[in-house]
Amino acid sequence: MPTYNYKCNECNFKFSIMQSIKDNPLDTCKKCGGKINRLISSNFGLIFKGSGFYLTDYVKNKKTQRNKQKSSIKKGKQKNE
Repeated sequence: MPTYNYKCNECNFKFSIMQSIKDNPLDTCKKCGGKINRLISSNFGLIFKGSGFYLTDYVKNKKTQRNKQKSSIKKGKQKNE
């Protein structure tokens, strides 16, 4: 579920809440009862969940593969010398 950020027009109270995409936006402040607006958010991490591809796993696997290649190259050089 996505997290949405809200800001009150009356008391400037900011808060975040997890809501379904299908839910209607909130309209009253939890603190003072005033009118609130949903803020536009950015800079979020992208992770594909489910069976298959994970962005965080891909980064780890790529580094691990490079390290394995480097170590196998070093072992190959030592055997040839």
